[in-house]
Amino acid sequence: MSDRLPPLTALRAFDAAQRHMSFAKAADELHVTPAALSYQIKSLEEHLGAPLFHRLNRAVALTEIGETLAPGIQEGFQTLSASWRAAQRQMDDATLMVTAGPAFTAKWFAPRFYEFARAHPEIDLRFSATLRNLDFNRDEVDVAIRFGIANEDPGLWAAPMAREWVSPVMTPEMAERFPTPESLKNATLIHDESIDFLRPRADWAAWCRLMQLDIDTSHGPRFTGADHSIDAALAGAGIALGRRALVVKDIHEGRLVAPYKHAIWLQARFRFLCRDGTQDRPHIAALRDWMMAEIDKTAEVTENLIITPIEEIPPA
Repeated sequence: MSDRLPPLTALRAFDAAQRHMSFAKAADELHVTPAALSYQIKSLEEHLGAPLFHRLNRAVALTEIGETLAPGIQEGFQTLSASWRAAQRQMDDATLMVTAGPAFTAKWFAPRFYEFARAHPEIDLRFSATLRNLDFNRDEVDVAIRFGIANEDPGLWAAPMAREWVSPVMTPEMAERFPTPESLKNATLIHDESIDFLRPRADWAAWCRLMQLDIDTSHGPRFTGADHSIDAALAGAGIALGRRALVVKDIHEGRLVAPYKHAIWLQARFRFLCRDGTQDRPHIAALRDWMMAEIDKTAEVTENLIITPIEEIPPA
């Protein structure tokens, strides 16, 4: 038995046939005649020295050896396709595929997108707003913006973005109604549950402990999406504990205020991720540099706050 691999065309024919369990449908997919596809399957079986399909009346079924071969062949073609697309993307400096969470996409990218498009009309920026960890090759992603505790990402290059804090934010009109931290006991507190996975938790209870306030924080609307809690605050529905990246532009432009000046540093932050070795490609570097410059534009918001690390706040 030879270890020499069979022709790629024969393997493609087998892959299509085992997925469709039909020589006719596989032939349609590959744009060949059923007779030509059958010939490729037969040549593969002769090369291997064993049948791969049971030929039935109006159908086919994999033999035991065919079932052993099928998963590896299918995975191999998927890997080949992903690698080919990745190589094509590496030559494409016109399109940039970015994935980020829905809240970051809505509250950070969307309000600033026009500025990037105006500065870089040569780059077609595309977004996938999802919290699912996408595969850079399979999902054709160039850049990922992810929030969490910094860790090693094999094969990825990471640039930490600005350090994150949370602080009470509200409309200017709401700030007139609740001028002091103590007055929050009569306010509607809006809860962002999207960061409840962090330990220690940086929630309303933690902020009240920081300020030594005796306030019941168990009431108020709760949102699993940070952008929804911020939208509620913008609508005047209550006071939210806003995360820096998602509220800083609204504070900078006056739609929201952080009147109490006290905030909590988080242990987690956003990171700019791309495949290692691609970080200096022109369109990826352009996005990274632009994002860092945008962060610098609102740095004074952070400078005006008194910020305490979450680990220094007494536990409940």
